[in-house]
Amino acid sequence: MKKFILLFIFVLSASIMLAQEHKLILLKPDRVFDGQTMHMGWSVLIKDNHIEAAGETNSIIIAPNTQVIDLKGTTLLPGFIEGHSHMFLHPYNEVKWDDQVLTESRAERTARAVNHARETLMAGFTSARDLGTEGAGYDDAGLKSAINKGVIPGPRLLVATRAIVATGSYGPKSTVTESILPKGAEEADGIDGLTRVIRSQIGYGADVIKLYADYRWGLDGTSEPTFTADELKLAVQVAGSSGRMVVVHSSTEEGMRRAIAAGVKTIEHGDGGNAEIFKLMKDKGIALCPTLAATEAIASYRGWRKGIDPETENIKRKRSMFTAALKSGVTICMGGDVGVFAHGDNAREIILMAEYGMKPIEVLKSATSVNADVFGMKALGLIKAGYLADIVVVNGNPVEDIKAVKDVKLVMKNGVIYRIDGILESQIK
Repeated sequence: MKKFILLFIFVLSASIMLAQEHKLILLKPDRVFDGQTMHMGWSVLIKDNHIEAAGETNSIIIAPNTQVIDLKGTTLLPGFIEGHSHMFLHPYNEVKWDDQVLTESRAERTARAVNHARETLMAGFTSARDLGTEGAGYDDAGLKSAINKGVIPGPRLLVATRAIVATGSYGPKSTVTESILPKGAEEADGIDGLTRVIRSQIGYGADVIKLYADYRWGLDGTSEPTFTADELKLAVQVAGSSGRMVVVHSSTEEGMRRAIAAGVKTIEHGDGGNAEIFKLMKDKGIALCPTLAATEAIASYRGWRKGIDPETENIKRKRSMFTAALKSGVTICMGGDVGVFAHGDNAREIILMAEYGMKPIEVLKSATSVNADVFGMKALGLIKAGYLADIVVVNGNPVEDIKAVKDVKLVMKNGVIYRIDGILESQIK
């Protein structure tokens, strides 16, 4: 009996010591959006880097060593997922795109990207797709590695490295035929060329393969298709053999038709979309990433003043396209083409999606669970036991006022708190 008691005490002591080694945090907001539904009176228990429990506060059993953070007046959500970013670009009203590619050194562009990654994370975007370095080679793969190693703070990244364009279609361009300029993406054509470049980009670290299905290379600078339907189908086949998805830039109806026929995963921009196109996308399970914020940002750089001037033709077209997409029921991702506008202002796209007619609760889904599902990001996008502890807390209720998504109070990624604003010491127990 004495030996049994001693053994029991030893096992109990070991269990207590083991429990104390775990980092436990209980977050107590007014409400929790779990990626699908808003819940009142919920709390979320974090254990190390994952969600241990989520539900009504009185249903969660907490250990004595649990740190409790009261978050009165706030909403807790899954960390936002940026669907379309360019970490190696900065707003074109600061430096034109051509000049960024041609005159900024790789060292400068990487230094900027480090800042952009931090700003993205601090805005509550704990994950992001980076869809092309725009002339900075494979450096987004290195940026991703530095973030994963903890060298710098930043979101979880899915990277496309150089992206792929048809020869002659992309910039920068010169009227001096003898000049050889660096390109903003990698040129490839035909079966052999595309196969080689896709596999090369995968070898250098690409998580996704991005192609430009059309671009402004038509007569008088009009947007016209670039790759043939067969070339796009080949790209999907080659990338798919490695388990990777293909995403395409497309702003024309024909470019979108070819991308749909090829079976790509997402179509970026989608300006040429209409009811028929979106039905085809819905039937094939292809998602739209509309990039509303980039369209408005570019218009503003050209002198358009939101709320003062009439909407430009491009904005009217984008609004009409988005309305048609909503009516069709096609899956809509949240992605603003950030880099065209300032990193850290990613939530601009969330606000515009609501402004253009999407219900706020659906916008929140788009920025969390929908993006996670479409992009294949496992254990993310939901506040659910067993999922990774990527969390953002905002002041107010974004379902009642979508602009609340910009009033960030707390950011947690992988169980680590990177930002905690306006929270008194007395609220942390």
